[in-house]
Amino acid sequence: MLLHQSTWPEIEAFLTRSKTVIIPIGSNEQHGPTGLLGTDWMCPEIIATEAQKTADILVGPTFNIGMAQHHLGFPGTISLRPSTFIAAIGDWTRSLAAHGFDKIYFLNGHGGNVATIEAAFSELYAEASFLRQPRGFSLKLRNWWDLKGVMRLAEAQFPVGHGSHATPSEISVTQWAYPNAIKTADYSPKIAPTGPIREALDFRARYPDGRMGSDPALASPQKGGELVNQAALSLIEEVASFGGEPFLV
Repeated sequence: MLLHQSTWPEIEAFLTRSKTVIIPIGSNEQHGPTGLLGTDWMCPEIIATEAQKTADILVGPTFNIGMAQHHLGFPGTISLRPSTFIAAIGDWTRSLAAHGFDKIYFLNGHGGNVATIEAAFSELYAEASFLRQPRGFSLKLRNWWDLKGVMRLAEAQFPVGHGSHATPSEISVTQWAYPNAIKTADYSPKIAPTGPIREALDFRARYPDGRMGSDPALASPQKGGELVNQAALSLIEEVASFGGEPFLV
């Protein structure tokens, strides 16, 4: 069930069955010469949308702008400051919790978001802690590639040239979902360099075409479909477990 394609009575009815909601969250940033700018928000959205086709789960609107300041040297990247990102996550969570959702699961597609999302969680929990009140909700963060079996599958599909940014696994997922948007290029070097991540000008100088340790030419829609299937199955299982966690206070 997709929240943004539902009416408020439908959401009210869903809350009688479940108080868990999934929020795909990612980033709009460069992904090398052939990776779509939306890759990091599209991947969790694709997986969550696929999962809700076969399970009674609710998927909220995708949070598609994240913390990507280091990619601002490439046209098309849009980034929030960490402080803005924290504030926005807080308001999304407060809005959902006010309606009765008490398990809010963020399915993430951008590694650069992790520290800021966790900081946002800490801010939200601190509000309850300082007041010595029950928080009323639980938050969970999961990177889609960390879902059970996904990275093992990606490593089998791409034993060499997977890398950490503009990876063939994430490119494959978007190719499966959007076959008409597949791009090609001649990569030089075939496997990109890797190293640290700092600010935008340093990133562009270190990684001129935007890739990090990857060879996106290895991507294929078929491999993407395999990854989506594995991720969707694992997501359904994990969300069910999260939804069943008891509150102790």
